[in-house]
Amino acid sequence: MILILFGPPAAGKGTQAARLKEAHKVAHLSTGDMLRAAIAQGTEVGKRAKAIMDKGELVPDDIVVGIIGDRIKEPDCRNGFILDGFPRTVNQARALDDLLKGRKLAVDVVVVIEVDEAALIKRVENRANEARAKGQPVRPDDDPETFKKRLAVYRAETAPVLPYYDAQGKTRRVDGMKSIDEVTAQIEAVLKAVKPRKGWFG
Repeated sequence: MILILFGPPAAGKGTQAARLKEAHKVAHLSTGDMLRAAIAQGTEVGKRAKAIMDKGELVPDDIVVGIIGDRIKEPDCRNGFILDGFPRTVNQARALDDLLKGRKLAVDVVVVIEVDEAALIKRVENRANEARAKGQPVRPDDDPETFKKRLAVYRAETAPVLPYYDAQGKTRRVDGMKSIDEVTAQIEAVLKAVKPRKGWFG
């Protein structure tokens, strides 16, 4: 099964993906995590990505698609995977479809975590304040001003991906303002309702 978790920054995609990974024993592919790993390793891709991410801008499609293409060749993706933070543009969505089609695969469902943007900004501000209170550095993409830029980029670049998947009949929406457990329950209900195919978990 190939599942995309979709929503603005700080909507809880990573939290829900981690729960799904644990519950269903499938791979969780976070482009953010993969890019941060490349940055930590000091690779050329990592250096390029860091400069872009620190400005709150999107990493170019060629970098992200290349990372995804390499990652889904790994054995833990054989029975499917959860994508978190990808695709972020319509071009990426098309590139993903082409990539999967070449391997006789397809996206099964896109779960959209809907949230209130004002609440998201507050959530990020709290996260930054908690980090400062613990004497820890605030991640560049958790800086409130940078986050507001990320939201603007999301509205301009990523939100248009939804109609692309709506047209394929693959989107299902859940209320991301509920508790973490309630959001998990909503997602599980979506998975049970989607027509299963070979390799589907549920």
